[in-house]
Amino acid sequence: MNRVARIAILALLVGAVYWAGAARCLASGKGVFEQAEQLRREYVAQLERLAGLCEEHGLPAEAERTRKAIGPTDPYKVFIPALPRELQADRPSDDAARLVRQWYARFVEIRRDYAQACFDLAQRTVRSHPSLAYQLALRTLRADPDHEAARRIFGYQQYRGEWHTPFEVQQLRAGNVDHERFGWLPRNHVGPYEQGKRYHNGRWITAEQDAKLHAEINDGWDIETAHYTIRTNHSLEAGVGLGRKLEHLYRLWQQLFVRFYASAADVQALFAGRAGRVPPPGRRHRVVYFRDRDDYNRALRPVMANIEVSVGVYLSNVNRAYFFAGKDADDRTLFHEATHQLFHESTRVAPNVGVRFNFWIVEGIAMFMESLRREGDYWVLGGLQDARMNAARVRFLRDDFYIPLGDFTSWGMKRLQSDPRIATLYSQAAGLTHFLVFAEEGRYRDALVGYLRAVYSGRDTPATLAQLTGKSYDELDSEYREFMRRTLPKAESR
Repeated sequence: MNRVARIAILALLVGAVYWAGAARCLASGKGVFEQAEQLRREYVAQLERLAGLCEEHGLPAEAERTRKAIGPTDPYKVFIPALPRELQADRPSDDAARLVRQWYARFVEIRRDYAQACFDLAQRTVRSHPSLAYQLALRTLRADPDHEAARRIFGYQQYRGEWHTPFEVQQLRAGNVDHERFGWLPRNHVGPYEQGKRYHNGRWITAEQDAKLHAEINDGWDIETAHYTIRTNHSLEAGVGLGRKLEHLYRLWQQLFVRFYASAADVQALFAGRAGRVPPPGRRHRVVYFRDRDDYNRALRPVMANIEVSVGVYLSNVNRAYFFAGKDADDRTLFHEATHQLFHESTRVAPNVGVRFNFWIVEGIAMFMESLRREGDYWVLGGLQDARMNAARVRFLRDDFYIPLGDFTSWGMKRLQSDPRIATLYSQAAGLTHFLVFAEEGRYRDALVGYLRAVYSGRDTPATLAQLTGKSYDELDSEYREFMRRTLPKAESR
């Protein structure tokens, strides 16, 4: 038997084993979290077997690609794949060797089978565990980026042989292209812009003239993205770059907290294929991006005391976030304040959120979203070595500092922010938020989203978190203590 025939037969046998295991998993009486983990283990084993066959038959590059498809695994991180725009983006060329084409066919089959199994489980899970359903939908797209039903859940549609959001389709239909530096431009403007020209009030001017016209913030450039309107007097390019960062944050926030602003019926209809997508909030979020710190301080000093100590701020009374460019700016503050903006503006919220109690989670969730960064082919949140998590462990394990949840949930904004231990209290808030996101394989995520919904709608009491988790505060305190102790050696070993 030649090696082509042998690898084909062995790969088919591997596939039969996988599907038998997947069928047993979905038919078992196990809980949905255990079913999701069993599916993942069998998928990993399947890909490892195929990678081993590739190595046996002199296909090291294909073996590497096969193992890469497993993706990163870390129980203390949220991974969001950066999805390809092109359909079948990773297929080999038509003139590839026969053995390579045969490997690829099996490689795709394994991934598509796993993707569909994940999606089937997501559809069964969405009513009881919407956060897990979204995790499973993301696993679907990790394995099969062209899975149409999963793409629809995250707001994509096919257009001209590529995956695009509705905003992108609107721009493309208008004859625009997305330039890396200048954002969306009419196609015939790309050349002149790259040559240093700018289009202003119906005529072409130089980039230098354009900069003078937009030197003051009231006359600044206005950049519109799918979900933001950005005013800046720094440069068009800087505004576009900021918009891209904010859109990455928005997409992850939307996926993690969809039940904050959408009804259970909307989400269930989406997974059942009865709705195109969950309706997003209607208005764009407004952001002002100053040329430098001096402009920022000068503009905001009349409305905010001690503005000089900040590097960004969201003002809920005017529904605007303010940032500046330059050496003192940082992305963590950008994501922190933009998270406040998203929670405040994406649904109807009560006045004075967190004033009476539960203020810690308002800041805790913003600190969690600070951790957003790109790692390879994924956008990532969390991690045991994140700065906020490190500080929380130090305060809890070394300094033995902890306010029990039964007390902490009763603290309002004034009490927490006027306490001289505010930095330490913020560290505890960050640690508790990581705990609610990652403890027990994510079993508290839906309770966390429900907690945020209650706090922002003004329907919360100090007992709300205990009610939503089904645990007493003494039990949650004990679980948090164990969570921090268990994660310490793992953090130190990374």
